[in-house]
Amino acid sequence: MAVTALAARARHAAVVLAALVLAGCGYGSLRDADPTPVAASGPKLSVDEVRIGHLPNVTHATPLVGVRDGFFAKELGGTGVADVVFNAGPSLIEALNANAVDIGWIGPSPIVNGYARAGGVNLRVISGAASGGVRLVVRPEIASAQDLRGRRIASPQLGNTQDVALLTWLAEQGLRVDARSGRGDVSVVRTDNAEMPSAYRTGAIDGAWAPEPTAAKLVAEGGKVLLEESDLWPDGEFATTNVVVSQRFLAEHRDVVAAVLRGSVAANAWINANPGPAKESVNGALRRLTGKALPAEVIDRAWESVEFTDDPLASTLETQAGHAAHVGLIEPPDLRGLYDLSLLNDVLRAAGRPAVTDSGLGAK
Repeated sequence: MAVTALAARARHAAVVLAALVLAGCGYGSLRDADPTPVAASGPKLSVDEVRIGHLPNVTHATPLVGVRDGFFAKELGGTGVADVVFNAGPSLIEALNANAVDIGWIGPSPIVNGYARAGGVNLRVISGAASGGVRLVVRPEIASAQDLRGRRIASPQLGNTQDVALLTWLAEQGLRVDARSGRGDVSVVRTDNAEMPSAYRTGAIDGAWAPEPTAAKLVAEGGKVLLEESDLWPDGEFATTNVVVSQRFLAEHRDVVAAVLRGSVAANAWINANPGPAKESVNGALRRLTGKALPAEVIDRAWESVEFTDDPLASTLETQAGHAAHVGLIEPPDLRGLYDLSLLNDVLRAAGRPAVTDSGLGAK
């Protein structure tokens, strides 16, 4: 699809989403149940407001905590934050392409797909956020990959990170699936994360390759973990959530991007040092955004499989791009120039921490 067509679709979708989020800032009776995000205070940077996009997932704890607990606001001074929530990564990429969002937390596959489709002129990965936190949860009687024949297994969206991982793993198990239609030995059913538990409950799906907390919700519905995706990766690490920015915004507002990265690094440090309060903060943010907090056993189960890291794990994103090409969703992409980790490494060095690598895929 042409970039202009993507932009047109994204502009409409993102404006509607932003309107829904901003119109619901009070969230009715929830306003008293959970504090609103910390407001801007102090001198403004080069924009009045930065629009941050993310998903309502535990794997996006960094922006959830960053907004709710003021880590971004502290660094941004009088520049405000618009918190725009999406259900899946491809929609967020479309919003970035349409200039409806400035900075986003997102999974690798939509980043790769969006960057490749635009010929490398739209995005930069500027940081990591999370590794892990993805599981294949299935019905208890399913004991192996071969037991999935004839079953319906969900992924969040065509071409999203979990969709690519599921298609890749099924192919490695000798199970044939047409990547586009999802038809084959196993039916891959693209299902919104929020709808997966009810779909499992009613029998519409037999499991899902899903991020947290959706995977933990499926376990709470009686499912079992057949596979931890981290078990498929060397050292158990792979990019689940990265931070991306539009190239235009990065070029014109580096002061704002640097401030957001300082907030992101600080939020991750706090999350890792304070897992109990961090879980409470994430659950409070999810209650504001979705209308319902997670039960303790669900968020505890979800939390145990996620690692919060500023390292974008660039080499694993490159591997995931190869997976997407191998299953036929994209042509082999040229990812040179995708990363600009200069501002992140400035922040890390200032904190006395080592720099992270772009694995040779950095912008010149």
